[in-house]
Amino acid sequence: MQRVRLSSQQAPVLKLGDSQITLSPKFRLAVIQSSLMDPSSELELSLRGEPLIPGLPDDVALNCLLRLPVESHTASKAVCKRWHLLLGSKERFFTRRKEVGFKDPWLFVFAFHKCTGKIQWQVLDLTHFSWHTIPAMPCKDKVCPHGFRCVAIPHEGTLFVCGGMVSDVDCPLDLVLKYEMQKNRWTVVNQMVSARSFFASGVIDGMIYVAGGNSADLFELDSAEVLDPAEGSWRSIASMGTNMSSYDAAVLDGKLLVTEGWLWPFYVSPRGQVYDPRTDNWESMAVGLREGWTGSSVVIYGHLFVVSELERMKLKVYDADTDSWEPIEGLPLPEQICKPFAVNSCDCTIYVVGRNLHVAVGNISRVSRKGSSENKWHFSVRWHVVDAPDNLSDFTPSSSQVLFA
Repeated sequence: MQRVRLSSQQAPVLKLGDSQITLSPKFRLAVIQSSLMDPSSELELSLRGEPLIPGLPDDVALNCLLRLPVESHTASKAVCKRWHLLLGSKERFFTRRKEVGFKDPWLFVFAFHKCTGKIQWQVLDLTHFSWHTIPAMPCKDKVCPHGFRCVAIPHEGTLFVCGGMVSDVDCPLDLVLKYEMQKNRWTVVNQMVSARSFFASGVIDGMIYVAGGNSADLFELDSAEVLDPAEGSWRSIASMGTNMSSYDAAVLDGKLLVTEGWLWPFYVSPRGQVYDPRTDNWESMAVGLREGWTGSSVVIYGHLFVVSELERMKLKVYDADTDSWEPIEGLPLPEQICKPFAVNSCDCTIYVVGRNLHVAVGNISRVSRKGSSENKWHFSVRWHVVDAPDNLSDFTPSSSQVLFA
């Protein structure tokens, strides 16, 4: 599969959206010690009789304020000191949401500027369909956006960015970064055993698996490894048995499926491998599965769906019983969604982020086929599009993940 090396110009590590004005050490200390940064001041203001919202009990008012879209926080925090305390910090806002028990999905899109190559994460609130940003990743080198692999543990609100490639010298990285939504910050965690780019990744039972990819000498790897996020350490697992980089990967039935991609028409049959963590064993992927995997995948209702980059960009589903792919009833991707695109899902909804960060939201429905077993379903999709604001029109997606907060 052909790949285009993209040079990126990484800006200094700053929190996206922060002012460029630097504060003197004396003023920074004063800010930290101010009542607005002191959680005890909220109790103090409450005891003075200042309600969050006049006429409402504080618990009801807090429930309302924690539903405000992030884009409105800048204006809303100017209402009063208690609102400033709650909405002036994303860390405090998301921590309080977790304490109250909110579990709403947010779509995190790893994107790059198509002219400068600058990388950043854009976040779509899937409740209000509004965009906001998170702090920039602490990357010091110019990197190729496509070389990274991103995985998430959605219900913990954590995101991992692994590997990657320094674009100027085609040098793979063993870097691993972790983003925590409640803390709204990135941390550098233990490095992978092997530096790699363009590899497969997936999460199985809370464990992060990576396999294959390009090595430091630009040869393809057959090695694989796993990270236990609780322990923070990587360990090697069984090798794939064949050297290959990855075009796409998915987790299905507790197994990691890895495909190296395809060229059309097929000059050589694409390869694919399947890893079972219960036996620590790899096996070759079924022929129909690997040859029909012609796009980006998601797993919904326990079935593998692919947004095909061929076939008019229609959605199709894999049938393991017949080792074949079936088209999904419904229209192809809306015309606003242009390649390249990134795909992810939540429950029975698929999200396809296209160039300029327009998002196609596809609701997948299923009905049981008459006269067939319970495992035979008829699927259909209905699309609608969430247009991105004009200031994101120069961005292209490289990956997308769903987190809950």
